[in-house]
Amino acid sequence: MHYFNKLFFILALIVSLLTVGACSTNPATGRQSFTAFMSVEKEKEVGATEHPKIVKQFGGIYQDKNLNSYVARIGAKLAQFSELPTMKYTFTILNDEKVNAFALPGGYVYVTRGLLAIVANEAEMAGVLAHEIGHITARHSSQRYSASKATNIGLQILGAIGSIAGAPTGASQLASLGGRAALKSYSREQELEADMLGVRYLSRVGYDPYAMTSFFNKLKSHSKLEADMRGKINKSERINIMSTHPLTSERISKAEKLLAQIEVTGKERGQKTYENEIDGLVFGDDPGQGIRRGQIFEHPALGFRFEVPTGFTMINTPNKLTARSSDGSVISFDMAPGEKIQEVGGITDYIKAINFKGYKFQDVKDLKINGMNGATGFLRLNNAGIRRDIRLLVIKKERDQIFRLLFETNTKDADLMALNFKQIIFSFKRLSQKEILNIRPLRIRFKTVSRGDSIEVLARDMPIDRFALEWFELLNKIKRDTSLKIGDRVRVIAEY
Repeated sequence: MHYFNKLFFILALIVSLLTVGACSTNPATGRQSFTAFMSVEKEKEVGATEHPKIVKQFGGIYQDKNLNSYVARIGAKLAQFSELPTMKYTFTILNDEKVNAFALPGGYVYVTRGLLAIVANEAEMAGVLAHEIGHITARHSSQRYSASKATNIGLQILGAIGSIAGAPTGASQLASLGGRAALKSYSREQELEADMLGVRYLSRVGYDPYAMTSFFNKLKSHSKLEADMRGKINKSERINIMSTHPLTSERISKAEKLLAQIEVTGKERGQKTYENEIDGLVFGDDPGQGIRRGQIFEHPALGFRFEVPTGFTMINTPNKLTARSSDGSVISFDMAPGEKIQEVGGITDYIKAINFKGYKFQDVKDLKINGMNGATGFLRLNNAGIRRDIRLLVIKKERDQIFRLLFETNTKDADLMALNFKQIIFSFKRLSQKEILNIRPLRIRFKTVSRGDSIEVLARDMPIDRFALEWFELLNKIKRDTSLKIGDRVRVIAEY
């Protein structure tokens, strides 16, 4: 009993020390918020420091000056109707095909070109920006950071109590789980609060606030399509105790209830304006990051191409290409560390020097690949009874262009792996200047429906190998059994 009295006394002391002068009035909600460990000035400093890192991580800024100006203009208009209208906001389009939007403290708001591709109109885009502005005005980053610091302090003191006062060995672990669960739950509340603020700002500017729910429905459809494309179960509607975001359906329900409680006066959607602004928007891969076409990956900027085996689905990011198959095999492709290779004496010695999860590559040998020098090695992992075969290929295309390709699969599929690996190796080749010039990205375009056009016909004409019909439905928010009218304007994917 003596131990628990001491424990409660120290915990009460922690709470009192952390709460004295630690709360501030939230400018967006009017409620008290715990922001002890991040001031407004610190928020600005964090945002300015992290901004260039975010831009680099997400493929750089999308190079369309007019579109960037348009997004910044809409964002600035919304910010003027927020609770922090004098803050300096920075709105950035990231050159990333994934559907994403987020904010950094200090007024930094980001949307990806992938998100802009599926947004239906200006009001929906404004809803996304308004949501992110809500995170900033409500100081959510400061709250999360401060709560995390406070939890860590509490856990450190609990750990000390455990060693000094003889607390049960599981006490700190229990507190750790409770602390993390509380923080994750808090994050869910923040997302819903940002939705509420987003509806508020949309209404103040004069946009139709129902655009918020229409975008959530679009987001839900995109999550399902993305899961189908990767052959996985859609997890956007699953929830567990450690979930950081509310379900999309929950956000739709909350937004609908909120809209039912307010007087909706704004009707502006700005569909035609928005369509004109995104006409020509790059869809999918950007040539600067490599282009996927079926099973072929071409990189015009680096001047090479190779082919992955049938059954593999490629996921492309600015710094790495990953291909996965349904049997668990994985192919990873990226740039090799040139300085390290020079340091150890060449690509063969580099493979020999690698320590891969405690293993060394065996059977390392040189080879020629379509006029380029290469080297390869093999190892077999045995981790807790799970056996995996790893093959590494390093190719030196130019002095400053060295690539590595790692192929991992189950040991029982070793023969098939050897065949697939050989196929990849000998498909790797340089691109000619003519081939490079012929590589063009896909773009969002708008087409006027003419006689004979149907959803199936227009989808079939889109130069994508899989799920063309599903993409057409998503981009146009339309069902395949709908009849198109002559003169309608529809969104398509094209190579011009």
